Amino acid sequence: MEKGGLNVKRIAVLGCGLVGSTIVRQLASDRELVVTAVDASDERLASLGNMDSVILRKADLSQAGSITKLAKDFDVLVGALPGWMGFRALEEVIEAGKNYCDISFMPEDAEKLDHLAKQKGVSVVVDCGVAPGLANLMVGKSHLELERTDSVLIMVGGLPRERILPWEYKAPFSPSDVIEEYTRPARQIREGKMVVLPPLSEVELVDVPKVGTLESFNTDGLRSLLTSIRCSEMREKTLRYPGHAAKVKLLSDSGFFSQETIQAGGVKIRPLDLSSRLLFDQWSLGNAEAEFTYMKVEVKGQGDRGYVCHAYELFDETDLETGTSSMARTTGFPCAFIAKRIALGDLARPGVSAPESLVHDSVLFNELIGFLRSKGIAIEHDIRPVDEP
Repeated sequence: MEKGGLNVKRIAVLGCGLVGSTIVRQLASDRELVVTAVDASDERLASLGNMDSVILRKADLSQAGSITKLAKDFDVLVGALPGWMGFRALEEVIEAGKNYCDISFMPEDAEKLDHLAKQKGVSVVVDCGVAPGLANLMVGKSHLELERTDSVLIMVGGLPRERILPWEYKAPFSPSDVIEEYTRPARQIREGKMVVLPPLSEVELVDVPKVGTLESFNTDGLRSLLTSIRCSEMREKTLRYPGHAAKVKLLSDSGFFSQETIQAGGVKIRPLDLSSRLLFDQWSLGNAEAEFTYMKVEVKGQGDRGYVCHAYELFDETDLETGTSSMARTTGFPCAFIAKRIALGDLARPGVSAPESLVHDSVLFNELIGFLRSKGIAIEHDIRPVDEP
């Protein structure tokens, strides 16, 4: 059916940065959907102006009540906002009685709104990117296929191909969210109990195919997996070029990420705000700048034929034809896939759902992996016997 017909679903994407604009473009390519891109930036909206099928709407979504007012015009909304805006946006969408798919790395617990979502009869999927997101689905699928899950390891990172000092890093999403990742205490499972470890801790070197040696360190990316998957050991680690963690830790230990207001030069300012502003320019990913995303997920446990490891590996690079970054692709495509399923009524699950809860539908999981592979994202899956610890 042509767009504009009675059965076409209307979707609004909130936030049109590198990832949000990728979600917009993917959804807009579907004849069953009419997509509206919403952002406060004229520049970001203009970047989508070459797509006749996308409706552009300027709005300051940081203002309380703005999302509630906007939501009434749509069947489904997609959240691609910075983490600090995520929980309020989620609450406003639910209050408006609309379905939602979200990728914001919000510090709050989204499940606190589960009861409200069920009352409103709306379906919400949060943390629907690559990690958290696709990684959760891989862990959940492996867990279902094991008789007993003993350990989970997730390692993931997005990095520029060209290593430019001093940071040898570029942020394909909000730099403020990267700093949040570097400063939030890392929750993990050790010996069956949840522990809280310092972020950037337990630095280890890792050899990555097609890349070389990277370093891994603890971050707080397990989120819903901490309570949804029962096992003895569960770790999530971020990957960077060697030496990056020490540089960031020096800034953190020296107070550059503090949120307490200080007086400097007669001006009151939070060190975090100044650091974010300075790092924004240094960490901004340039147009068509070559970068890659790598993720490894390992789930070990007792299978029906012995002790095994379910291993997934994902690798993707910048799409040089479109200039789309790999992190935007690997984060935005899973979100767009799930958002469309919600819009078409295939995921009518009132409440707030974590991605791993969706793997009971094995068809959906397999179709998502097939969809990502069709986009050129390399995903390998192997089940191999390993020694029981």
